[in-house]
Amino acid sequence: MTSPAARTALDLTADLPTAALEECYRDLHRHPELSLREHRTAGKLAGLLRTAGYDTAEGVGGTGIVGVLRNGDGPTVLLRADMDALPVAEETGLSYASQVPGVMHACGHDLHVTWLAGAAGALAAGRDAWSGTLLVVGQPAEESGQGARAMVADGLYDRVPRPDVLLAQHAAPGPAGLYAHSPGLILSASTDVDIVVHGRGGHGSRPESTVDPVVTAAYLVTRLQTVVSREVAPRDAAVLTVGRIEAGTGNNIIPSHARIALNLRTQSAVVRDRMVAAIRRIATGECLAAGCPREPEVTFGADFPVTVNDADTDRRVAAVHGEVFGPGTVFDPGPAMGSEDFSELAPDGVPYAYWFVTSTPAAVWEAAPGADLMEKFAAVPSNHSPRFAPDLSTVGPGVRALVSGALAHLSPA
Repeated sequence: MTSPAARTALDLTADLPTAALEECYRDLHRHPELSLREHRTAGKLAGLLRTAGYDTAEGVGGTGIVGVLRNGDGPTVLLRADMDALPVAEETGLSYASQVPGVMHACGHDLHVTWLAGAAGALAAGRDAWSGTLLVVGQPAEESGQGARAMVADGLYDRVPRPDVLLAQHAAPGPAGLYAHSPGLILSASTDVDIVVHGRGGHGSRPESTVDPVVTAAYLVTRLQTVVSREVAPRDAAVLTVGRIEAGTGNNIIPSHARIALNLRTQSAVVRDRMVAAIRRIATGECLAAGCPREPEVTFGADFPVTVNDADTDRRVAAVHGEVFGPGTVFDPGPAMGSEDFSELAPDGVPYAYWFVTSTPAAVWEAAPGADLMEKFAAVPSNHSPRFAPDLSTVGPGVRALVSGALAHLSPA
């Protein structure tokens, strides 16, 4: 038997303005904006929320948006979408490809904003069917890990009621039409680490008079690959990526320093601390072995916490999604190594649920090599790829997923 929340969600989304929502998505995709610069995106979302009847505040935490719809007694439910794009040059070939050189919505945040706007409109239009308070948040700077903290620090919950539950969803690769839920740990922590190796520069013809930081950095990059393989237990998931190495200005100039940029992905504080200690030790040791004139500088940048769903909240949303979308559409993929700052929006002790909506176009999925789901999953364009292009067919279902998740927690009228 279908639950009241599922039946109401299907009713409220039966006549979505799909064409207008798809055009909203195409418009957002054409005009991507980097973290903390989401002025046009935020203005568009704010206008849509005001039109739907929400009391709307702009400029929260920089470019953040929050809309409030009070609709009688009942729980306060927060729905969130992130708004920022990435410094990626688009290669999708779409007719609505990015018009901003070197910037692209390569992670689906344009789709997230569209889903949020559609859900806000549907729930406002169907307010006779539920009671409570809706908070609709357009969050900046998820990619840099700054946005959620900035909104909270700017007094988000001094301006609007504190939520009783927070909900968010994310576009992901996979055959369009699946909903991935994990009732517990779903995303990992992320830590950026920068290392500066100090050498002694000089002419390329006289290496004996220098301390070459490029050679030391190369040894360091290679040695760092053993941190996960030899210092983290096989039962503990962890990733160490060297994403950037920079040194020098000319072919025959030995530089005075080299810079290495790392990213760590971990699922526990204990593993993170162990990896950080290993990185410090290895960097210091390699520089000492090379005779560097100074110890290396090891500094920390963007930091994301783990995302741990409240089990009861996530199961409630997963159950209604199963009713709304049918058997076989909801599955548990287990925790991923990706990271998010969504949990930073949650006040202490307030439950939240975060899930994925698969969005690979059917033709792309069918053409991908591989005999099973995981092989195809590895072959199709993923988030942050210059070819990442969610299927427009997911616009309506994504709205329905947010609406049904909200109704699973709001009080029936």
